[in-house]
Amino acid sequence: MQQSRPPEAAPVAARSASERPFEPLDYSLYALTVIAWSLSWYAIEFQVGTVANEVNIVWRFAIATALMFTWVLLKRGRLRFTLADHMRFLALGVLMFSSNFLLFYYGAGYLVSGLLSVVFSLASVMNMMLGAVVMRERPSPRVLLGGLTGFCGIALMFLPEIFGHDLGGGTLVGLAFCVAGTLSFCIGNVISAAGMRKGLPLVSMNAWGMLYGTLWSAVLAFLMGRTFTMVPTVAYFGSLLFLAVVSTIMGFAAYLTLLGRIGAARAGYATVMFPIFALLVSTVLEGYRWTAFAIVGLVLVAVGNVLVVRGGRR
Repeated sequence: MQQSRPPEAAPVAARSASERPFEPLDYSLYALTVIAWSLSWYAIEFQVGTVANEVNIVWRFAIATALMFTWVLLKRGRLRFTLADHMRFLALGVLMFSSNFLLFYYGAGYLVSGLLSVVFSLASVMNMMLGAVVMRERPSPRVLLGGLTGFCGIALMFLPEIFGHDLGGGTLVGLAFCVAGTLSFCIGNVISAAGMRKGLPLVSMNAWGMLYGTLWSAVLAFLMGRTFTMVPTVAYFGSLLFLAVVSTIMGFAAYLTLLGRIGAARAGYATVMFPIFALLVSTVLEGYRWTAFAIVGLVLVAVGNVLVVRGGRR
């Protein structure tokens, strides 16, 4: 009589990205993403209102594109791709490296910065929904609960600011811009993750995406009659270089790598965390005052972070 063999445990490599436990590299990429994007909100303050938003994005991504292609050349990476791949890069550039930023800059004309962060933190929930529908990457109930808990924490932190806003015409326009910007970012996530699963190299994909995003922003600036100028100050150029090198190249490279390693649901939770760090920066540099709502909200975000990060452990 043949003895039945016990079912073998599935190898780690076979686990889906949304279920695999975090590894040390994942923690490092996660931290780099949060820090790079947290500081970017403060750096943007030195640019908004000085030069047209479309032109600011052109300068930022022109620098980032040049550095990214230099990186590809130094690594002797791949530069030649099919027309179908370039269509993917074009969509990535328009959505993630152009429209995402422009829509939020437009929204900033109607909403306070804290409310912008609250709206953008919806990316974690949108990523889960898009990942489930498009990529069939269903988050576990624990990951979903963690994302929703973190979002509630963010909302609670900015509750006084939200209640202090009259939900009139201007505010609704700003909210529409920011929701559209968040959706643009999340669709770009799906395109990037699909490209990585196809085997497209991350650095090359980012380089071409940034080039197309820069060209798209330049076309928009030209059609809208914007003047291509810069402000000759240390603050402007310093913030521009920080946004191009740290927030764009390092931040997006870390985030998109994380996206391919741990899935859209858990990678998107970085967008819930970085408003918290941005608020800590505001506390030190802008005199932000913490309230009871803010403290309770921070606890909820920390709990949600633990649920999402450890959501892959069975």
